[in-house]
Formats: sequence, C-alpha cells, structure tokens
Amino acid sequence: LQAAAATDYTAPTVNDEICFWLYTSGSTGTPKAAVHVHATLGFTAACYGAQVLRLTEGDIVHSVSKMFFAYGLGNSMVHPLSVGATTVLASERPTPNSVANHLRTHGVTVLFAVPTFYAAFLAADPIEREAVKLRCCLSAGEALPVSIGQSWRERFAVDIFDGLGSTEMVSTFLTNRPGAIRPGTSGKPVPGFALRLVDEAGAVVAQGEMGELQVRGPTTAIMYWNDRERSRSTFLGEWLRSGDKYMQDADGYYVYCGRRDDMMKVGGIYVSPFEVEGALLNHPDVLEAAVAAWPDEDGLIRPKAFVVLKPSGKPNEAMALALREHCRKQLATFKYPRWIEFRTELPKTATGKIRRFKLREEAARDDRTGAPAIDGGDIVDDVAATSNQDVA
Repeated sequence: LQAAAATDYTAPTVNDEICFWLYTSGSTGTPKAAVHVHATLGFTAACYGAQVLRLTEGDIVHSVSKMFFAYGLGNSMVHPLSVGATTVLASERPTPNSVANHLRTHGVTVLFAVPTFYAAFLAADPIEREAVKLRCCLSAGEALPVSIGQSWRERFAVDIFDGLGSTEMVSTFLTNRPGAIRPGTSGKPVPGFALRLVDEAGAVVAQGEMGELQVRGPTTAIMYWNDRERSRSTFLGEWLRSGDKYMQDADGYYVYCGRRDDMMKVGGIYVSPFEVEGALLNHPDVLEAAVAAWPDEDGLIRPKAFVVLKPSGKPNEAMALALREHCRKQLATFKYPRWIEFRTELPKTATGKIRRFKLREEAARDDRTGAPAIDGGDIVDDVAATSNQDVA
C-alpha cells in the first residue's frame, strides 16, 4: 500500500453491473450465492438506513453478525459509513462477556444481534445496567420472541426493534421502528419496498390470512450464481419469494408464522413452529427451543420440541412434563409438543439461525415415538423425556 500510486482512481462501472456475491447462511440447506449489483448498497442506505435506522455521526455501533453476512455488512459497514458513525469490529467469536466488554469499553449506542444472542446475553447477565449506553437495539435473522424483547426492555430500559431482511435483498425490508413497535410482529414495510402475501397458487390472500411473503424493492439480487433452477423458482420478475409464512393484522403489522419448509400440518391444520417455540420460551427455565415435525407411531405428524435449559432447569422427566403442561395452557391441543428432548445446544448457522432442517433430518433416522396415554379422561401423548446432554 505504501508503494502504490497516490492518484485517485474510480473504476468505470455502472449501476447495474455485477458487484459482489453474498452467500446465504444455510439455515434451510446448502448456502447459495446471491449476486448483487453496484447500486444495491446505496439503495440499502437510502431506504432502511436513512428512513428507519437513522444513525448519526455520534453513534457507536456494534454488530454480533460479521461483515461476510448480509446483516453484518449493513450493520458494520454500509449504514455507519453512510453517515460517518463509528463501528466497533471484533475478530473473536461473539459471547455475552466479549460483547459486554465492547459495550462497556467503547460506549456502544446501537447494538445489532439475533434472538438467540439476546437470550444468551440475558441469561449470562454480564454487565450492569448503569454501564450500558444503548439507545437502540436491532434484531433479525429469526423472529424475536415476545418474552426476550420484554425481558431486555425490563433489564436495560431500551427496546429491541425486530425486523426481517435477507441475503437476497441485502437489506432489512420489514421492521418495527421507534414510534411503531408491536411485540410479536416483524413490524411494517420499510419505505421503498412493497410486500404481498400469496397462497400456494400464487394468489394474494385476504388480510388476516396466512400466506408466503414476497417482496419487491431496489436491492433485490439478480440471481443465484450458477444455480438457474433455484433462481427461476425464487426470483419472480420484480418479486422475490422470501420463503417465510406471515399474516398481516388489522393494523398492518406482519406476524411471523414460520419458514415455508418448517411449517407442519397436524391433523390437516398448519402449525407454526415459532408459535410453539414462543410458548416454551415463556417458561423461566428455558433458554432456547426449536420445534420440528416428527412422526408418531402411526406415522402422523406431531410437534417435537428440542430444548436448551438455563442452569436453573433440570433435564428430567418432571421438567419435560412441566413444559408440556405449560404449553397446553397457552396453545390449542393439537399444537403443543408431544415430545421434548433436552440438549446442550441447537444446530445453528454462523449468524445464529436455528437449522431446523437438521432436526427434521433426524426424524428420518429415528424411530423413537410417543406412546398414547390416558390422562384425566382425555387421550394425550406421553412426553418422551430423553436427555441428550452430550449432543455436540
């Protein structure tokens, strides 16, 4: 660098030329390379950055996700650079203690993370409230459970604004924001983006009905590199298939139901794994939870829960029965998990997304099922309280 010529040089490019590839995190399978053009990052800053995030030159930001992911690229480079804010970068693997040290040492004002990290941070409790200078916290990657957002607000007196983005859009396009936050939702569309919910035939569904979310906006990738088949099924003209199932409430907020591949039909009715996971996460002894479709002894699909407990919880049959009963009080009978398996960790991507397809793959290799039992005159399924504390 010292020997290089000092002459300024700008490459002769145009907006629509290919600029960079970003790989998806692999939460639904093999990562795919989304191809973006030169104009993409400018639109990201102009839409989400300028109109929703609204960083200032005085902000100090830190992102748990690294810059080689779309979420981290915007958090640590695009948005701070667009306004002259300061970014705190870290090479180490993020832990509650390491992030607490950055918050304390650098006076971070804006924190970007994912739900699993916020939950781990709350459980570790690594920093005193008085040392935190946060004015804003953002979450993406997966829908933020209500219980985590509430606990964070109580602990640090600052909201977590949950939103949705994707590698294909390289931007958050749906989010809660100051003055418009509704816990348990992903918020409303970011200016510059249009959303629609469609059924399996591609027809737009009525408000209040569940459909697959499609998005249109100026930051959409042009294709998946060397993957024509998946490009054709994902990029539908101006619209991008997100793969997420949502409902829109009466006030225009979007409510997450689950990934298209993660949804399960129980007795002919769709069940959202996120709804069941939310019920489990409301229990004071649960740190993390993932729910996947699992066949019973008759081959019928039922929800199975994989649970990571806090230190206060004991992975035994009594705890499994308590969690099942906890869910039964909050959910319809066909939704509560018939089996609960305790683990020390869940399979995740490098960005902290739970890889539920890895759990579903286990169902094809595992013949463990729940045995029917009679409880108080009602036929229910026993919880198979298996403890896999040595699972890596």
